[in-house]
Amino acid sequence: MSKEIQNSFVFGEGLTPSLYFFERDLAGRGYLLIAGVDEAGRGPLAGPVVAGCVILRQGQVIPGVNDSKKLTERQRDVLCRVICAESADFGVGVVEADEIDRINILQAAKKAMILAIKDLKTLPDYILADAVTLDINIPQKNLIKGDARSATIAAASILAKTTRDRIMVAHHERYPEFGFAGHKGYGCKSHMDAIKKHGPCPIHRMTFRGVK
Repeated sequence: MSKEIQNSFVFGEGLTPSLYFFERDLAGRGYLLIAGVDEAGRGPLAGPVVAGCVILRQGQVIPGVNDSKKLTERQRDVLCRVICAESADFGVGVVEADEIDRINILQAAKKAMILAIKDLKTLPDYILADAVTLDINIPQKNLIKGDARSATIAAASILAKTTRDRIMVAHHERYPEFGFAGHKGYGCKSHMDAIKKHGPCPIHRMTFRGVK
């Protein structure tokens, strides 16, 4: 975007403005470091749950940012590079399958989100979280379907999904018989058939139906 076009957008005015409503409101109330946090990987039978946390610069608009589920893999990859290069700050949190089995997936998702926040270089002064309330001493707002309502949460969802997909592709190299590069650990027929044939591998979630 040209500088002239960039200057015409303040928290997305004129460009999907609804995605910037919460950021614009919080900035008007004096919050300078507004972090969006979201996770990827609650549903799969294998692999970690991964959270992303993103702080956009004041007035920053990243064209194309949206709920990661509405984007193609290529779009997510491109946007993830832009988010990491141009946002004010970003962090990632990962909770592995064995810990998911110990503490349950909801608690693991919340832990990954807190780890992502703590991975930032500077702690935010406000958090917009997707559908959960976090046990952290920072003012926050819980937004149902937040990745479709907030640009910072959407950016975090892209970071989380892209990071997790890359982790699962790496696991495919170790356990090619399960096809993790394709389904990323979700319970599709080919994955279920592989579990029946080979038994679970070390990154499977042993407490999940379809594995245990």
